[in-house]
Parts: sequence; structure tokens; C-alpha cells
Amino acid sequence: MARKIQPEPFRIRMVEPVTVPDRQQREEALIKGHFNMFGLTSRDIYIDLLTDSGTGAMSKQQWSALLRGDEAYAGADSFFALKDAVREVLGFDYVIPAHQGRAAENVAFGTLLKKGDVIPFNMPFDTTRAHIFNMGANPVDCVIDEAFDPGSDHPFKGDVDISKLEGVIEQYGKERIPLIMVTVTNNSGGGQPVSLANLRAVSAVARREGILFFLDAARMAENACFIKLREKECADMTVAGILRAMMDCVDAITVSCKKDPLVNIGGMICCRSEELYQKLLPRVILYEGFVTYGGLAGRDLEALAQGLKEMTDEQYLAHRIAQVAYLGDILDDGKVPFVKPAGGHAIFIDAAAFLPHIPQRYYPADVLGIEIYREAAIRGIGLGALAFATEDESTGEILMPRLELFRLAINRRTYTNSHMEYVGESIVKVYQRRDSIRYGLKVSYAPPVKGLHHFLAHLEPFDLK
Repeated sequence: MARKIQPEPFRIRMVEPVTVPDRQQREEALIKGHFNMFGLTSRDIYIDLLTDSGTGAMSKQQWSALLRGDEAYAGADSFFALKDAVREVLGFDYVIPAHQGRAAENVAFGTLLKKGDVIPFNMPFDTTRAHIFNMGANPVDCVIDEAFDPGSDHPFKGDVDISKLEGVIEQYGKERIPLIMVTVTNNSGGGQPVSLANLRAVSAVARREGILFFLDAARMAENACFIKLREKECADMTVAGILRAMMDCVDAITVSCKKDPLVNIGGMICCRSEELYQKLLPRVILYEGFVTYGGLAGRDLEALAQGLKEMTDEQYLAHRIAQVAYLGDILDDGKVPFVKPAGGHAIFIDAAAFLPHIPQRYYPADVLGIEIYREAAIRGIGLGALAFATEDESTGEILMPRLELFRLAINRRTYTNSHMEYVGESIVKVYQRRDSIRYGLKVSYAPPVKGLHHFLAHLEPFDLK
């Protein structure tokens, strides 16, 4: 069917040539990479949708900002440019740079968590869970039940179920809960947004109980855009205004700036109180660097300051979200099952419905990744049992996640709409031959790091009987 989509709101002034490896080259790459998408190299890929983290294109204003970089070890002008941008865009008085999002998590969780603590979430992502596990604490999902129904059109499937949250606080006691964290958008659940009303409701609970409220705010601008589109009370607000309203709900945020803030490297913690800021600083110095550079060069701080101002541009965001939805429309036409509505940064294919004949313990999401790569040299990533299965420490039972998803993360300002057509049409071809995919995967090697083994796992295909 004929489709119309908003054209790209940018012009291309530099190109990076890419080629499509032939089928033999793809097969060799899979073997060399141990059938793990993380094991493939960039030259093995035509369209790389492994992640939207640090893979986007910077604007000419950001490239210009690089030249202003002040590389002083302490008190660089570039830090104060970032501090001013954070105050202007997000409303926080205190900012701690870090080299990326998981570094910010290391500082925050390493400072605030202790063994036996419990952290209520909507749904944490893989590295976030791993940092919490590393501190001897445990995350607890409090997301609404609609998050686990891929076919549901609920507009805010990232929302926290307030009754679940209050139940966790009652069960464990607030003394074991140093903070509540909400991920915006909810990456583990399909890139689904959280409503402003829900953030305000969580904030009310946190303030009533005297518990810190954090956002994992990597995709905060996309979340604000969805609020404008879907929350009728916010329809007349600007995206920038909605973003500030989101920030007003919380005490602090951790950010992978490699997502919405439009840079290739960087992270940060932003907070309101000087008390919390001072509490976090020693771990910054220990693991990242001095508090005014946090592991980043001055030029990176300048690019980040500019990116924070660009990320709420409504024309850019309208195209970004429309491009992801466009890929979803192509898949929908081909009857490919995916998490609906389409996410802000990615399409999440429902691998369990795509390959229902492959038991979850044999990693159907990762099988799907192999087959999509074989078909068209496209790389995505499985976010199912391999990434999120856990072991019950008391019984040894393997607990499977409720969703078995395969993510296609769309890089910002990088691929054109015709690239999305190639991706969608290629996946439809795989779906049309899905019954012929009759193998599973077993792990032949994985490092003994709880919550992270999927990054380095070696996988082996085997025929299903």
C-alpha cells in the first residue's frame, strides 16, 4: 500500500559509505561472532539497529561547539556551559558529568544502595539491573499489567501501578528502599512512555514516604513528546514545557546522554539538593574523574550542552517518532507481531509470537536476530530470556521474563525513511518463512556476571526435534 511519512528534517552533507556483505560473508561473520549480535563487527553490517546509544549524528552546531572545548582538569568553562544548559532545559541546579549512563548508575547506586535493599521500578533495563545486583540489592517491577500485553494499544504502557508500588513499600519497609526509579521511556517494555499524571502520582507516594525519586531519563524528550501527543491535558503544552514538568516530579535523574541528548559519548546525574550532590561526589572522583569533567573531554561537555537544547525541537521529534511508527506500519502490513503502540526509539518484535514453536529456554529472540541478519545484514538485539532470565537464589529455578522481544533501535538523524522500508520488507520476508526456522540456541560460554552475560555469551545453534 502507498504510504506517506514526513520527510527528514535535515540535509545530508557528509556520507559514510556502507555495503551489504554477501550471504557467505554473513554466515562467516555469525560463526566468528559466536552467533551473538554483539560479536559482529561494524563492517559485517549494512543497517545497524543494535542500539540507539551513541550511534546518532550530531548537528553542525554541535560540531562547532566541539571547538569551544576547555580541557582544564578542574573548573573548565565547558562544565559551566553544561551546568547552564541543565538549569535552562531541565531545571536542576546540580550536575555531575560521567562518561556514559552506566557510569552515572555506578555513581548513584554505588553511593546510595547497600546489600539487601529493594528498588521499585516500572521496569529496569539490563545494565541498570546489573548495577543494582552488583550492590547486593534487587529491583522490583511495579509496571502496569498492560505492559506485558504486546498487542494492547494502551497509550502509557510504561506507567507504574501505584498499588503495586505501595505494596512493595509495605512489604519491605521504606528503610530498605533508598530510592524509587522510573525509566522514561520504558525500554525493557518496548520503548513505551510514562504519563505525566503517573509521574506525579509516583512523586506523591515518594514524598509521602520520604523516599528519593529518580528517573532513568535517557529518552526523556521522546517521553515528553508522547505525553503531548497522548495525554489530552498536556496537548497545548510545548514538549520543552512538558519535560520541565516531568523533571519537577523528581529529586534526581541519571542519564545516558548517548540517547536523547544527541551525543556519541557522555552521561550525567542531575539533582536538586546540595546534600545529595555532595554525597555523590567522592565516588565520581574515584571512578570517573574530577567532578567538573567526570570522564569527558571539554569538547564532549560542549557538544552535550548544545544537544540538550536541540533534543526538544518539535520538528525533529515529530519525524523521529513518525519514522519509528513508519517501520511499525510496514511490519503491521506484513502481519509481523510487535509491541504496540510503536515505541519512541525502537520497534520491539514479539519474538514469542513470531517463533512460537521455539521454547523460550532456547532463546527465540536471539534466533530471530540471527535470521534477520542472515536475510538482510541487519543487526538488532534480543531482549528476552538471554538478557533477562534470573535464578531464584533459594530454589535454583530459572525465572523467565514475561516478554521475549527483539529490538530494532533506530539511530537518531542517521538512517532515511527508505532504510526503514528495506528493514521492514526484509523482516516480513523472514516472517513469511518463519515455520522453516527449526533450531534453538544454547549457551556454550558466558561470564559469571549477574545480569550481563548476554553481552559476551557464546551461542551454539542446535536442531529442534
